[in-house]
Amino acid sequence: MYAIIETGGKQYRVAEGETLEVELLKVPQGEQITFDKVLLVHTGEEVKVGQPLVDGAEVKATVLGQSKGPKVIIFKHSGRTTMRRKTGHRQKYTRLHIDSISA
Repeated sequence: MYAIIETGGKQYRVAEGETLEVELLKVPQGEQITFDKVLLVHTGEEVKVGQPLVDGAEVKATVLGQSKGPKVIIFKHSGRTTMRRKTGHRQKYTRLHIDSISA
C-alpha cells in the first residue's frame, strides 16, 4: 500500500514504515503529524485517484528531527567591473517516519 501526498509544494510517494525528508515543517521532534492532502492511494488491487484530493484519506507520520542539505555555492561576477559576489545556501529538511495510511 502506498500513497502520494503533497507538502511544501512538492509531491512524494510514501509507504508505511518508510523514512522521508520533506521541506522544513514547524513541528517539534517526536510529534505526530497528519497529511490530509492525499492525491492517490494504491491498496494493492484498487487505486483511488483524487480530483484533486482523495476524500477521507490521510497519512500519519512521526517527526524524527530536522537536518540540513548540502551547501550550494552561488558565485556571480562581472568581467567589465570588479564585481564579485559569493554566497551559499543550505536547505533545511524535516525527517519523517510514515506510520499509517488510511483511505
